[in-house]
Amino acid sequence: MKYNRILLKLSGESLAGQKGHGIDVQRLTEYAAQIKEAHESGVEIAIVIGGGNIFRGLSGATRGFDRVKGDQMGMCATVINSLALSSALDAAGVPNCVLTASRTEPIGEFYSKGKAIAAMKRGEVVILSGGTGNPYFTTDTGSSLRGIEVEADVMLKGTRVDGVYTADPEKDPTATKFDDISYDEVLQRGLRVMDITATAMCKENHLPIYVFCMDTVGNLMRVLRGENIGTYVHA
Repeated sequence: MKYNRILLKLSGESLAGQKGHGIDVQRLTEYAAQIKEAHESGVEIAIVIGGGNIFRGLSGATRGFDRVKGDQMGMCATVINSLALSSALDAAGVPNCVLTASRTEPIGEFYSKGKAIAAMKRGEVVILSGGTGNPYFTTDTGSSLRGIEVEADVMLKGTRVDGVYTADPEKDPTATKFDDISYDEVLQRGLRVMDITATAMCKENHLPIYVFCMDTVGNLMRVLRGENIGTYVHA
């Protein structure tokens, strides 16, 4: 495999599947099957999953929610998705654990770097929920932080699209895809790979990002084998 330890960032919105909201059981099962295959290849896996299929704090703030409480609701949404993924991995026979950024025992164990790395070395898939535990930070930033902390070789950002484009390919049919792009160009062009804080953290701490379509079954293993199916973001 190309990588020994990965931080896999999954989209909450993608987890909704065709429904557009909530959790699509078929999509959840497909994700679990892909993760199982990667796990059985010997790759150490930490996962952060968003909560956009349930609630987004920032969008809630535009509808009158207090921003801090809205972000806290969003963090709770990531815990729900993490438990769903954990259950699907259990059903697939994949050892796993859920660590949370805020204390929620017995729902999940309180996160620390040492716990996460020890669990991966024991052969468990580690699901890191609750974002950073603080408002005003997205799960993208949570992914950057956790990827750096657990010393991942790469952040694999699984999305609905197959890489980084000059514009949103779902809205602009003339958008063209990058196979390879620097952090600086992403920031200068204002490309929405991740939010600015998350991209800057990856740049400062030398954590490369690989953006690919997780919704196509088999793509996770293709990335791990080194196939060029997405966009590599690096220094």
